Amino acid sequence: MSKSFAVIGLGRFGKKLACTLYDMGNDVMAVDKNAEIVAGVADYVTYAIEADVSNPDVVHGLGLEEMDVVVVAMGSDLTSSIMAVMIAKEQGVKYVLAKAKDHRMGQILERIGADKIIYPEEETGLRTARTLTSDSFLEFFDIDDNLCLLEIRPRPEWIGKNLIELNLREKYHVNVVAVKDHSEMRSFIDPERPLEEDTELLVILEKADLNLLK
Repeated sequence: MSKSFAVIGLGRFGKKLACTLYDMGNDVMAVDKNAEIVAGVADYVTYAIEADVSNPDVVHGLGLEEMDVVVVAMGSDLTSSIMAVMIAKEQGVKYVLAKAKDHRMGQILERIGADKIIYPEEETGLRTARTLTSDSFLEFFDIDDNLCLLEIRPRPEWIGKNLIELNLREKYHVNVVAVKDHSEMRSFIDPERPLEEDTELLVILEKADLNLLK
């Protein structure tokens, strides 16, 4: 079931987020004060609006109350971020996610009502560090404080064996949720199909068990 999102602030993070959400079948309203940026994203979202969100009257007129989720992605503009978060919550938006450039800004936005704070540069650094420390890690994504999602290559000794033989849940405490073969990701997993060299596994595990895979 699709949701409606407003993404306010179309820097690299906000633009990528808005376009990805739209590609996934959601309704997306993308907002920025830069007319050139708005024009550039217009074909890749549901609505693209040029608006200066430092003006409270402008923010009130965006119709944020119609959105399931509002993402405030102006990490370098504290004043505008505060305005957008406050008005979104006042208008009854259930979930407001805000980007912050540092933890002090994050604390302020959380204090005035943001439901979740993200630090994209910090999180990117963490993901990069984790992928660099293991030859088998391709991508790393946080799910919550305890769980993570990994895209991994099979170890050399796994090649030619199937998931039943490998018994990954018992040995490495991982749950395989999808398999990618020949550039095709499949959620249906044949446990008797041997892994190939180009196979990639999408797995969920607790962060405490990451060392088992390194």
